[in-house]
Amino acid sequence: MSQPTAAGDSAPATMRAVVVTHPGGLDALEIKDVPVPARKPGWVRIKVKAFGLNESEVTTRKGESDAEVTYPRIPGIEGVGVVDEADEDSGLRPGQQVATMMGNMGRSYDGAYAQYVTVPAGQVIPFETDLPWDVVGALPEMFQTAYGSLTHGLDLKSGQTLLIRGGTSTVGLSAATIAKEIGATVISTTRNSDRGDELRAMGVDHPVVDDGRIADKVRDLVPQGVDAALELVGCTALPDTFGCVRVHGTVCFTGALAGGWSIPDFTPFMIPSGVKLTSYAGEAADLPPQVFQQQLQAIADGRLKTPVAKTYRGLEQVRDAQADVESGTTPGKHVVLLDD
Repeated sequence: MSQPTAAGDSAPATMRAVVVTHPGGLDALEIKDVPVPARKPGWVRIKVKAFGLNESEVTTRKGESDAEVTYPRIPGIEGVGVVDEADEDSGLRPGQQVATMMGNMGRSYDGAYAQYVTVPAGQVIPFETDLPWDVVGALPEMFQTAYGSLTHGLDLKSGQTLLIRGGTSTVGLSAATIAKEIGATVISTTRNSDRGDELRAMGVDHPVVDDGRIADKVRDLVPQGVDAALELVGCTALPDTFGCVRVHGTVCFTGALAGGWSIPDFTPFMIPSGVKLTSYAGEAADLPPQVFQQQLQAIADGRLKTPVAKTYRGLEQVRDAQADVESGTTPGKHVVLLDD
C-alpha cells in the first residue's frame, strides 16, 4: 500500500531552516521560517536530530557546484533523525531512527540543514542505537564514502596494506578505523608532522608526512609497495600515489581535497604497468543497513573510533560550523545538533 503512515504528533506547518538564496560568503546562510516539506509518494519525511557538515556544502554556498544546484536551496547532504511520515509499504515506521545521505539532497532538492527533510525511501537507512545524536550525525556520509571506497573500490582484505592519502580528512580518519576493523595494516598521510599522534589514535600503524612526494617513504615501510591506496588528495598527488602501489595493487580515486579533478594531457601510460586504477562515487545503497548497524555497535563497544571534531547546538551555529570546515584547521567531523 502507498498510504502514508505518520507520527501521532503531526508535523507543524512551518519549520526553521538554513537557506542559501544566492551564492556568497557565510552571510549567505540565512535562518528562515519555511513551510515543512510535503512528502511525495515513495519518499520519507524525517524529523532531523543532527547533521554533519561537508566540504561540498561550502561549495554549494559559494556557488561553485555544478549546474544541478539551484537557488534558493536548503543545503545538507546527510542527516539523522526519526521517521515522521512514510508509505505503509516502505517498511519504515514513525519514530524509527534513520539516516540519509547523498542522492542529490541539498543540491537538486532541499537537504538536512532544517528541522524536517524529505528524501526518497531508497536512500533511508534504519538503525537502532543508544549513542548520542551528535555521534550518529557524524557518520552517514563519512562511513558511506569510506566503506564504499574500501569495499567496492579496493576490495580490501585482512592482512593487506592500505595507504590513505589525505588521512586527516574525515573520510580518511573513518577509513582508517574501518580498515583496522577489517584487519589491514594502515599507512596514512598528513601534511603536518604534529598530527601523527592523531592518526595513531585512530588506529593508523604508520603516519607519513606528505610533502608532495611520499613514494620513497612508503617503499621504505613496504618495499614491494602497498596492496591498496585510497586517494583523497586529488589528481595532483595521483602520479606519486601510483609509485606507492605494488604490481597488481589498486588505487581508488575518491576525493580531491587539494582540488584537481582532472589531469591535463592524461595518457593511460601514466599508470605504472600492472597497477590498477578505479574510482568511487557511491550512494546510500552502498552502505547496507546491517553494516551501518554493525559500525554503530562497534562504536558503542569501543572497537571503532568516531572522529567528531566539534558539536554545534542549533541552526544558529551553522555559520560557525561552516567557517571551521572551510578553514580546515580542526581535524574530524563537525556536527550540528538540533533541539527538539
